Amino acid sequence: MRLDKFISQQLEISRAIAHREIRGQRVTVNGEVVRDTAFKLLPDHEVVYDGNVLQMQTGPRYFMLNKPQGYVCSTDDPDHPTIIYFIEEPMSFKLHAAGRLDIDTTGLVLLTDDGQWSHRITSPRHHCEKTYRVTLESPISDDTAAQFTAGVQLHNEKSLTKPAQLEVITPTDVRLTLSEGRYHQVKRMFAAVGNRVIELHRERIGDIVLDEDLEPGEYRALTEDEIASIGLPKELQTK
Repeated sequence: MRLDKFISQQLEISRAIAHREIRGQRVTVNGEVVRDTAFKLLPDHEVVYDGNVLQMQTGPRYFMLNKPQGYVCSTDDPDHPTIIYFIEEPMSFKLHAAGRLDIDTTGLVLLTDDGQWSHRITSPRHHCEKTYRVTLESPISDDTAAQFTAGVQLHNEKSLTKPAQLEVITPTDVRLTLSEGRYHQVKRMFAAVGNRVIELHRERIGDIVLDEDLEPGEYRALTEDEIASIGLPKELQTK
């Protein structure tokens, strides 16, 4: 990568300003001042700007975040804080959420800069399962599990929802597993059977389960097995 492009990306500045900073002798490569904006960087080069080491990114990145309430799953939002606030990684603005959560929903969010990988989560044809812990306003009806298995009619939707698995923990605390991702689907499904969601927390995406050691706002890199599990046929996934 060219030095000017690297500086532009790392500092989130224009290429013209990056040229000015480089020519102003504010950038060193392996301890030597470099003024050539077209200097070709190698993976083992250490780049320093004003005494701060800038890390070179190699290859795609994959993280899980325990999302707290009050944050939106976008890189930039004029009205609300975003989940990128929690990600202390180089060029974090290049990461995107593979399957967003509403601002008031908590739990597992996967972040990556690998578009093909995230497509295997979000594309309807891959049927990637997601599991949610749901707190309800009213005790759940005895026939709700059967209704969700058969599919329910959502408001302003033509087709029934795909079969969903419901596990009742207590009358107002349930676990729901879906294989599709319609707009506000969990809340709308319970509304369709006369109930209301009070709290919603995502526990699982595909074969990736939210790490119980992560506090709200904390994140970690995915393991190689977790990364590889996305896109596997369902029969090869471990539960």
